[in-house]
Amino acid sequence: MKEDQLAQEIQQLQNVYTLITEFLVQYSFRLVGALLIFLVGLWLASKVANLVTRQFEKHNIDITLSNFVSNLVRILIVAMIAIIALGKLGISVTPMIAAIGAASLGAGLAIQGMLSNYAAGITIIVTRPFIIGNTITVKEVTGVVQDIHLGLTVLTNEEGEQISIPNKHIVGEILHNSFENKLVETKFNINYQSDPEAVIELARKILTDSPQVNQDKPPHIGINGFNSIGIEIGIRYWVPTERYYQNKYQTNLAIYKALHSAGIEIPCPVREVHIER
Repeated sequence: MKEDQLAQEIQQLQNVYTLITEFLVQYSFRLVGALLIFLVGLWLASKVANLVTRQFEKHNIDITLSNFVSNLVRILIVAMIAIIALGKLGISVTPMIAAIGAASLGAGLAIQGMLSNYAAGITIIVTRPFIIGNTITVKEVTGVVQDIHLGLTVLTNEEGEQISIPNKHIVGEILHNSFENKLVETKFNINYQSDPEAVIELARKILTDSPQVNQDKPPHIGINGFNSIGIEIGIRYWVPTERYYQNKYQTNLAIYKALHSAGIEIPCPVREVHIER
């Protein structure tokens, strides 16, 4: 009985060995060929993607668009090589493509929000309303563009915070792009007895001599209006976004010191209270 069982197990092992041997004999060359094709395809995809990147850099094309196109070229080449490698193994890709298409339809209905973000990301990358390093404001959120992904855009502010905005909330919205700078608007009052021209020249000198103020865009200084307190002076100038508050505070302090040294008073609201007895 034991001898029959042992013979049966040996026969099973022999059958497995024969099956493996036949498989290797029949498909080994196909496996090696498919593997070589796939490895060569990966190498070729990397080379072509790097070539595309260099061409974009040579023509000074935006890095965001360059990365997107080079990655797209790499994915397309890898996909085509994968189809060729599967065909080498005798595997038909037509049913797989049909199944992927059906699955994609169902998945698309379930992740419409994500797909809309991707579509908006492609629109941003192609149309380039802004690039990395620009200062943008969308839906009252302002920051410097740190990175642009297909699904979202990453901003950073002076505090070092990272702000992630889904791309569907950028495309189709009112977008402000001030590039690498941000506008500072300051208002203050002077007495009606003061000379507004002298105040304007004093403020202009401070802004012109300040290394924090962008001199490529001349500051605007003038009388912004009149009120019961005094003459309202308005100042508008540009500073680097990454140091917006720091530069604004330093400039405000310099203007205050200059006004104080010149004997120009900044009036305060005065309220008279009459007590009836």
